[in-house]
Amino acid sequence: MTQRVLTRLGRVNPTAAFLGVGVLVFVALVLPGPVGALVLLALAAGAGWLLAQTWRAHPPRARVMRLVILGLVVLLAVVKLT
Repeated sequence: MTQRVLTRLGRVNPTAAFLGVGVLVFVALVLPGPVGALVLLALAAGAGWLLAQTWRAHPPRARVMRLVILGLVVLLAVVKLT
């Protein structure tokens, strides 16, 4: 199943993926506290899963940047929750 999901994600237009994630983040920030935090945490969980599956394909610098961004999304969710 993982391979099927990764194959399907590989066919997604990068611009559409970027805009889709941007819309999700915007919606999460507009939604009230716990609901928006849950959307952000779900987004972080999906991004974390994708990062774990593609870890070897990224150079070390890209890995660090992706981990930093993932940490910022989780931090934003925690701040939104409080």
